[in-house]
Amino acid sequence: MEIPPKSPDGSEKSPQSKELLASNTASTLCISSRSESVWTSASRSKWDIYHKPVIVVSVGAAVFLFGMVITSLSCIQTKNKNVYKMCGPAFLSLGLMLLVCGLVWIPIIRKKQKQRQKSQFLQSLKSFFFNR
Repeated sequence: MEIPPKSPDGSEKSPQSKELLASNTASTLCISSRSESVWTSASRSKWDIYHKPVIVVSVGAAVFLFGMVITSLSCIQTKNKNVYKMCGPAFLSLGLMLLVCGLVWIPIIRKKQKQRQKSQFLQSLKSFFFNR
């Protein structure tokens, strides 16, 4: 048997709402933000920076090679030739798309890293001159 809330106008607060009011949402928001790495100056390894595009390039290359094998099977095999002719180009195009996306992603990350280094350098110069 459930007990309904005593006052529908919200004058009597539940423990959950008291918790929400007591928590410091601004500090929680800053801690959980995605741009936390901007505030911390910990250097990251090259693998931490480039692991996503490297994975995309390697998966794209593997799918592209698989598409080449399937396409070449359509020339060699006489059984299921239509299936190979349909699937081969699909894997070729998908692999090529992933490969190109990964290869374009790498220079973008390099450019962002250079901009971040320049920004940190300018911030340190600004703080050096204005904090004296």
